[in-house]
Amino acid sequence: MNIDYTAILSANYAGKQWAMNGDDYDGLVWLDSTPKPTQVELDAQWPTVQYNQQYAQVQTTRRADYEAQSDGLFFEWQRGTNTQAAWEAAVQAVKDANPYPPTP
Repeated sequence: MNIDYTAILSANYAGKQWAMNGDDYDGLVWLDSTPKPTQVELDAQWPTVQYNQQYAQVQTTRRADYEAQSDGLFFEWQRGTNTQAAWEAAVQAVKDANPYPPTP
């Protein structure tokens, strides 16, 4: 498993002082006055951090796809030049193309 310690520390240790030399736990230089988290502690946090990253990416992609594929249909429906069903189908197509990751 490839664990992104920088992502974990950025997400869960905001305000703490640390530096990374490389990508491995051994490269973590803990500069904060609080105890340095262990590798086991950080490894246990990775599935949630990874899930949150993937979830955010899906949200970003969906937002762009809604704008490109369904927003126009929504306004057409509101003006009476298209149907609610057409708009809802476009929204569902975006959701189907960009599913959320499974919860860890």
